[in-house]
Amino acid sequence: MKILVTGGAGFIGSHLVERLVEEGHAVTVLDILKNGNKVPKETLRNINLIIGDVRNEKEVLDAAKGCRVIFHLAAMLGVDVIAKCPVETMDTEFFGLKNSVKAALLNSAEKIIYSSTSGVYGREAIMHALVEDFPASPNSSYSIAKRFSELYLKSIFQETGLNSFALRFFNVYGPRQDDRMVIPRFMEQAQNNEPMTVYKPGTQTRDFTFVADVVESMIRVMNMMSGHDIMNVAYQKEYTIKHVAEEIKKRMNSKSEVRLVEPADGRYDFETGRRFGSSKKMEKLTGFAPETTFESGLIQTIKYFQEERSLTALNH
Repeated sequence: MKILVTGGAGFIGSHLVERLVEEGHAVTVLDILKNGNKVPKETLRNINLIIGDVRNEKEVLDAAKGCRVIFHLAAMLGVDVIAKCPVETMDTEFFGLKNSVKAALLNSAEKIIYSSTSGVYGREAIMHALVEDFPASPNSSYSIAKRFSELYLKSIFQETGLNSFALRFFNVYGPRQDDRMVIPRFMEQAQNNEPMTVYKPGTQTRDFTFVADVVESMIRVMNMMSGHDIMNVAYQKEYTIKHVAEEIKKRMNSKSEVRLVEPADGRYDFETGRRFGSSKKMEKLTGFAPETTFESGLIQTIKYFQEERSLTALNH
């Protein structure tokens, strides 16, 4: 099947593209390559890579010709990046999805699968696992745009019948992720024996979901589902950020100090005391829920990080 993946050269996208190619699909990737190309070289030889911007309607329509499924992952990422570029963040979300939907309709595509975020639940610290019908309360440019996109897809389905699914990812991590995100940032600091900076109070929790499980969720939705729905993709356990830093320090045999610091300007909208999700709906509809333990996922991620560092050192 011919498939378009917007943002397919990024962290999650590259893992999805690799899996789709392994399964024999003809994959086109549309990516602006703002943060490099994370698609493995052996996979890169077997895809059609188009360097372009999802905000450009013509580029999206050209890339989507003949595609049966569109995975729309292109987005601005990283709390600090988003805080500095709120307009670009919202433009990328709005125009990117609008163009992808138009492309899907023009090509009579079977479905569009969209990467949303647990951030749509807002900043309130909830004492139980978040479920999809919990009232959305987004409060940053990024999460507001994501919630708008969910509603836009629902409206498109109601008007046109285009099958569409929004998957709310909970803190995805794994190999190839860069230090705009917390786990690779901690690994970089630990590797260099620098202070591992944890935003106060450090007891805030997150639900960390391994990238291979996220990809499996997307594949299940592609293969099994029709209609319109919103689903969490979460490991369903919570860990404090301070614990994550200490675990990385221990597993990397680092001399770093885990240091609590005040949140940087612009981060407040993203801060919440507690957040973990329920994947029961995903499991009920597809038979799958994320299953990689945090410990196992962390070991794989650290191994990749250290091998990449060694390879980079050799090449220099």
